[in-house]
Amino acid sequence: MEIRILKSFIAIAREGNMTRAAERLHISQPALSKQMKELEDELDKKLFRRGSASMNLTEEGMLLLQRAEDIVAMVDKTVSEFKSLDDITGGDIYIGCGESYQIRYIAQAVKSFQTTYPGVRYHLTSGNTEQVAERLNRGQLDFALICESPDLSKYNYIEIPVPDVWGLVMRKDCNLAEKKTIHYEDLLGLPLICSIQAIYTDFPRWCGDKVEKLNIFTTINLFYNGSIFVNEGLGYLLTFDKLADTSTESVLCFRPLEPRLETKMYIIWKKHQQFTPVSALFMEELKSVLEGE
Repeated sequence: MEIRILKSFIAIAREGNMTRAAERLHISQPALSKQMKELEDELDKKLFRRGSASMNLTEEGMLLLQRAEDIVAMVDKTVSEFKSLDDITGGDIYIGCGESYQIRYIAQAVKSFQTTYPGVRYHLTSGNTEQVAERLNRGQLDFALICESPDLSKYNYIEIPVPDVWGLVMRKDCNLAEKKTIHYEDLLGLPLICSIQAIYTDFPRWCGDKVEKLNIFTTINLFYNGSIFVNEGLGYLLTFDKLADTSTESVLCFRPLEPRLETKMYIIWKKHQQFTPVSALFMEELKSVLEGE
């Protein structure tokens, strides 16, 4: 199974059309069609449902797309790493990020690092702890920012000096917006939005098994989508402070939970991980930023 054929397969899957994919790849349509025939023969599976003007993935094709994107991403990262061995003024750094205001520390490190290494490129992947840790484990990330205690058998880590504070994001025109803090009793009966990770990891620290009585009608893995629901009056979002736009112009506001609920953040990387020269230098820059707090 050749990487170039996997890249061709990904292009067709994304375009949904053989002609557009051929144009994007700068090869002829017959050559591209031959590649896909060879790939299907090699796997002994049909990957596409072919229409008069469209190419839709079969279930087997959707599985291959997921695997192919991972393989191609790993190959591209490996090529980039070897190129950077001889030129630490450039290269690529891959970072996984949970949604948190504490990403500002990574931004500060990038800003200072750019003055010395302006040719470096940064690739940020957002997701919850499980998602970014999975990509880290597969070697697709150099390190990750997560919001739960790291598994010390797998990772080295640096603790972010400032924790995130939990609270409720709501519209300014609702009754709860008049309160300075939000108690457990205030949440009963409300349509709540939060992450699955928070349900099982964070809120039991705040209200114990009473979390089961909360009406969590929507779960999310990224804050922004939940904030749109709140903006449209669909519910109340339990999330970290400083993620929502609560400026004068915004219809949203944030109120902290009482008693106060905090979550620590950690920068993690795999034990015995071999950083590229540029990634190792950036890690030292990040440590310097965090130690300066």
